[in-house]
Amino acid sequence: MPAHPPASSPAADRSAEVDAVVQRAIATHAAEPGGLLPLLHAIQDALGWLPPDALPKVASALNLSRAEVHGVISFYHDFRTSPPGRRVVKICRAESCQAMGSDALVKHACSTLGMELGTTRPDGAFTLEPVYCLGNCALSPSIMVDGALHGWVTRQRFDALMDEVPEVE
Repeated sequence: MPAHPPASSPAADRSAEVDAVVQRAIATHAAEPGGLLPLLHAIQDALGWLPPDALPKVASALNLSRAEVHGVISFYHDFRTSPPGRRVVKICRAESCQAMGSDALVKHACSTLGMELGTTRPDGAFTLEPVYCLGNCALSPSIMVDGALHGWVTRQRFDALMDEVPEVE
């Protein structure tokens, strides 16, 4: 009877994917002066977040401590240490947007999506993040949906944008 290769598990496949992404990022950015930020961005761009098991490899490759790498990740709000939802909604919380009603927009978004700001919905459909300036102050309040910037966002416009965002299964 021929031997069959063992079936790979989803966890093993995911671990291999993470390792491959991390090794590519290290190969590309480790020798650059100040390569930590581009390296972390490359990993997050490929995976959507920074898995904890990637960080010791990054630290070792750059001759940094894990604490130094963690310090950079925790300082920059754009880095994620947990997987994001399938759709990411960022609401500007800077002064201009607050003056133009973003507090009410946040309450509406939380109610509409059934979640709190700064969380990912349990079904993984949405991540709702505060952001402290989208650079769109003239069109306050502003939000970003999956990288697309939207200005003059009212509750009605928010609802319309969420209706346009398909909930991918």
